[in-house]
Formats: sequence, C-alpha cells, structure tokens
Amino acid sequence: MLEASALMVRLLAQQLSTLASGLQEIDQAIAALFAQHPDRSLWDSFPGAGPVLAPRLLAAFGADRQRYQDASEMQQFSGIAPVTARSGKSCWVHWRWACPKFLRQSFHEFAAHSRRWSPWARAYYQQQIEKGAEHHAAVRALAFKWIRILYRCWKDRAPYEEQRYLQALRRRGSPLVKRLQAQAALSAAPGGTL
Repeated sequence: MLEASALMVRLLAQQLSTLASGLQEIDQAIAALFAQHPDRSLWDSFPGAGPVLAPRLLAAFGADRQRYQDASEMQQFSGIAPVTARSGKSCWVHWRWACPKFLRQSFHEFAAHSRRWSPWARAYYQQQIEKGAEHHAAVRALAFKWIRILYRCWKDRAPYEEQRYLQALRRRGSPLVKRLQAQAALSAAPGGTL
C-alpha cells in the first residue's frame, strides 16, 4: 500500500509540474498579446489592475464597443448587479447566480484590489462596511460602481484619471468627499495611518 501511494504521489507531482509550466506559457502568451493591444494603455490606467487584472478587464469588455449600450448591461451580464425577488409583501435581494462566474470574479477581484490604490475606492468600501454590508457585499457594491467608470472610459477610449474622478465627486457633492478629506487629514497627522 505504501509503494502504491508513493507511486501515486510521484505521478501527481509530475502532472502538477507539467500543468505549472503550461500555465506559465499561457500567462506569457496573454502578456505578449496584451502588450500589443491598442487599448492596453486604457486598461493599464486603472488603479490596481496590474499585469493580471488589466488583461481580464480587456477580455471582459472586448473590442466591440457596440456590444453594450450602457453600463447596466455589463453590470447585469457579469452578475455584479443584485437581483431583487418580490413575492407578495416579501422582498429578497441576492446576488445573480446565472452569469459567467469568471467574469464576476474578475470584477470582484479588481474592485478588491483597487482599494489599495484608489482613495475613493477605499472610502466607498469603508462606507459600505459602516452601513452594515459584509466584506464581499461591500466589494460587489464597489465593483458595481467601478463598472460604470470602466464602461465610460472604454466607450470614450479615454484612460482613467483618478484626479478627474475626484473632481467629479466634488462637483456632485458626494458624501465620499468628506470621507476622503477625513482620511487625508488622518494620514497627514503625525503618526496617522489609513
């Protein structure tokens, strides 16, 4: 029994080694294709996208800018938009089950990553947590917001500019502006951290 188990472990290790080198080859091919894509600078401009998530965002939206007529179509298709089920006097809001899971995961991961690089994303996430949302629900709410921004940049072929978005928040009188100012004051204080 020990000899058979040892043989099985060796065979599984060989398979994992082959799989790892194959995945590395795929990653290199994706990086090479992404580097040549005309929209590369657009997707690279998003905070936290990086070499892994930027190609996934590109793949999510694609090159056909007529495919989605507004951001809500992408929010619903990707499964980020919540579903409201009503029956009589009851109402239940849940996440979408019938959707491309990898696409939903891509937006979820990007939103979670963006909190580290974007002050407004961090502030929005924190706002959702303080309203009582759990971590993943808060990240999905952030992804919902990001998709609108991603969509507009994609449609206009314009790279994302954090300062431009912050100015738009100020113009609209968003409650995030006060939170951002409080974060800035905290980080500017001696020994302050976010």
